[in-house]
Amino acid sequence: MIVTTGKDRGKRGRVLKVLPEKNRLIVEGVNIIKRHTKPNPGRQIKGGVVEREAPLHASNVQVVCPECGKATRIGRKILGDGRKVRICRKCEGVVDK
Repeated sequence: MIVTTGKDRGKRGRVLKVLPEKNRLIVEGVNIIKRHTKPNPGRQIKGGVVEREAPLHASNVQVVCPECGKATRIGRKILGDGRKVRICRKCEGVVDK
């Protein structure tokens, strides 16, 4: 995924988690926040300032085509063997693995 807007515009990363009920997702290395946590010995949590990724809205990211390497919209196509796959709108390459 590539971020299209905001403070991290242009950064790329893997999707770590999808939150469909809020239409958000967490992308690796993008939208880093500092979280001040209290120590909790019962749960083996050390206190201090922890940096972690915060969720981004899904409209602020785009899929990157593995063939052409560009940010693209997604289309769908049924192949000759009956599989339904996602395709890149720019180069018509298959996005699914």
